[in-house]
Amino acid sequence: MVTWSKIKYAITVVVIIILGLCSRKFSDQLPFFVADNSGDMLWAAMVYFGFRCIFTTKSLPWAFGASLLFSYVIEFSQLYQVDWINEIRHTTLGALVLGKGFLWVDLLRYLLGITIAYLADLFLWKNRETTIL
Repeated sequence: MVTWSKIKYAITVVVIIILGLCSRKFSDQLPFFVADNSGDMLWAAMVYFGFRCIFTTKSLPWAFGASLLFSYVIEFSQLYQVDWINEIRHTTLGALVLGKGFLWVDLLRYLLGITIAYLADLFLWKNRETTIL
């Protein structure tokens, strides 16, 4: 069943992906602080809204916790450096999904991105559910 929530979250994911790609492509035209931090924050927000799109019946706090756990697992997986996964990380998609190297500051960026996404979800949409198809 396609619901307004699924469509809303899927569109949000696509918009965030576009913003994230633009934040990398045009990083030289952005203030340093924004260019340096926005990509990871947007990635984490995209993860949050992806969880909301897939798991629309779960609560917002559940999506917050699941997306934070997922993001942290991906970041800590960057400590695992073996040939097969590094080959994946050297592809464009692999680098965007798995990252390349562990940074403690990324954990804070993920927390901020997911918190902002959660608050936007909580206060802007208030989870009104209607069935489309």
